[in-house]
Amino acid sequence: MPSARTVDEYILNAQSRQDILMVLHDLLTSTELSETIKWGAPCYTINGKNVIGLGVFKDYAAIWFFQGALLKDEAKVLINAQNDKTKALRQWRFLSVDDIDAELIIAYANEAISNEKQNKRVKINRNKKLIIPPELEEALNRDNHLKLSFQEFSPGKQREFADYIAHAKQAKTRLSRLNKIIPMINNNIGLNDKYRNC
Repeated sequence: MPSARTVDEYILNAQSRQDILMVLHDLLTSTELSETIKWGAPCYTINGKNVIGLGVFKDYAAIWFFQGALLKDEAKVLINAQNDKTKALRQWRFLSVDDIDAELIIAYANEAISNEKQNKRVKINRNKKLIIPPELEEALNRDNHLKLSFQEFSPGKQREFADYIAHAKQAKTRLSRLNKIIPMINNNIGLNDKYRNC
């Protein structure tokens, strides 16, 4: 789907589940959240902080809560889409308009808004050990400039590069990812820098 400049454009460009997107959009805009586009998709913020995202995927439409792990989730509707990677983000999926419980969505949104106003955050373990995958290790040993550039990054950013390669299942994907990050490392660009301060 092409990147959208507005939420209306995002919904119109959706190949499926436009009806779900419209209902979710109407519910979220009925709260005190501000609506914007980030990373090409609708994002709902308060005081400039991301609270809820909205998107359509191949098999479902979803809203996600940026600090969803802090929500009570008494209805047990939230899932962690990437257990090995995601600590805070939680997703709520919808296959049809019939899956939408407006009252419950508003209750979850209001809890998320309240948490954001209180600046509640999932604590991330920043002391996780850095494990450099063999492909990156070999590249660093072959290229001294690359090695020095890599060492200039914070341990967290080094870990992002290492995990990006290590999480690929196939050797060709690991190699492709390595080739993508080498210029980034040499140019002092962190893997996720473009997402910071969004």
